[in-house]
Amino acid sequence: MAVQTRPRRPELDLVDRLPHKLLIGGRWVDARSGATFETHDPATGEMLATVAAGRREDVDAAVKAARQAYDEVWKGLSPAARGRLLIRLAELIEENVEEIAALETLDVGKPLTESLYVDMSIVGDVYRYFGGWATKICGQTLPASPTVGSAFIYTRREPLGVVGAIVPWNFPMTLTALKLGPALAAGNTVVLKPSEQTPLTALRLAHFAADIFPPGVLNVITGHGEPVGAPLARHPGVDMVSVTGDVATGKEVARAAADSLKRVHLELGGKAPVVVFDDADLSAVVA
Repeated sequence: MAVQTRPRRPELDLVDRLPHKLLIGGRWVDARSGATFETHDPATGEMLATVAAGRREDVDAAVKAARQAYDEVWKGLSPAARGRLLIRLAELIEENVEEIAALETLDVGKPLTESLYVDMSIVGDVYRYFGGWATKICGQTLPASPTVGSAFIYTRREPLGVVGAIVPWNFPMTLTALKLGPALAAGNTVVLKPSEQTPLTALRLAHFAADIFPPGVLNVITGHGEPVGAPLARHPGVDMVSVTGDVATGKEVARAAADSLKRVHLELGGKAPVVVFDDADLSAVVA
């Protein structure tokens, strides 16, 4: 008797075309330990891909690559050039928006309409917006009143250096853009850690970035919180860490960052809960 098998879903071809490794210094590499983890479709439980599971040594390599790119290339690049590269990233995302939305739906489990018309609707605009800001980050010239002669005071806005960005699972591409856009426009380099639950669109973004930015400007380390996120927050080579997540994680990151006095940006906690009672119109609630 013939065994019936379910036909392969065509959208899984998108997943197969992704690099499933770490992006460090412009190169796709396996985790140094060789470890991997699985990411699944929440809607079906189906395994989508096996992805490299970074650890402390991979974080260290990524931070070193980011520091080298910052010192040797990125901080010396003109603001106009940085802006053009961010706008090019926006263009590539917009050209591939339907594919990216399909990946987001596979990995997050949200409806395709939400991925396309909510999550992805602003991502290109965010990179384009901050690409425009790259030439407008200016200091001030201020009058001074010395006891003898005349003088003025001027200020400069300078990049911090290496930024660690930790992104949650719910709006991966949007929240990634809101971290990478300002950091890169201001002249920083970045080590990005996507959620271990939703790494796929970060890998697609990394694929674009590897073709656009100088090696090491954006590094992507997939993996779990304690092996990747915690070492990134503690790393003395990271000058700022930005986290969107829960309050407990935020507290841990703040404590880890305190040792090196790195700057911390935290967006924490849930809001706007909805309670559906038995007498509700369920069709209205779902809509």
